[in-house]
Amino acid sequence: MTKIDRMNEKILQELSCDGRLSNIDLADRVGLSPSACLRRVQELERSGIIRGYRAVLDRAALGIGFVAYIGVGLNDHTKASQEAFEASIARSPEVRECHNITGTIEYLLRVEVPDLAAYKVFHTDVLGTLPQVTSITSYVVMGSPKDDRA
Repeated sequence: MTKIDRMNEKILQELSCDGRLSNIDLADRVGLSPSACLRRVQELERSGIIRGYRAVLDRAALGIGFVAYIGVGLNDHTKASQEAFEASIARSPEVRECHNITGTIEYLLRVEVPDLAAYKVFHTDVLGTLPQVTSITSYVVMGSPKDDRA
């Protein structure tokens, strides 16, 4: 496993802010030679610490005007029930995140759609038809003063 020393932390921080940095610019920012920096980045990629690079999208410009977090409770707590639910959610492009969590419900979803009407369709025609689902609680996002996800 790759050691995460202070220099690797710096590299990861810089790439988290701008994954399109050239190796020369990255090396300059973290105080390494370009060849040493490239070796470290390649090792971070090979070891799986850096899993990929993404573009940060402007959801509003793409017509995504409605975001909600949804707490989902299942009526059956078997592995088969969870797998069936997760397979259904994996096929739903509206679901941008799905987390299996602890507490009074089993899942927390992040759903992004154009508007309330589209959310209602997802809520009714997708979640509402899944036989494993026993409860749905929606939390509508009114603003995101901090969102560091890519």
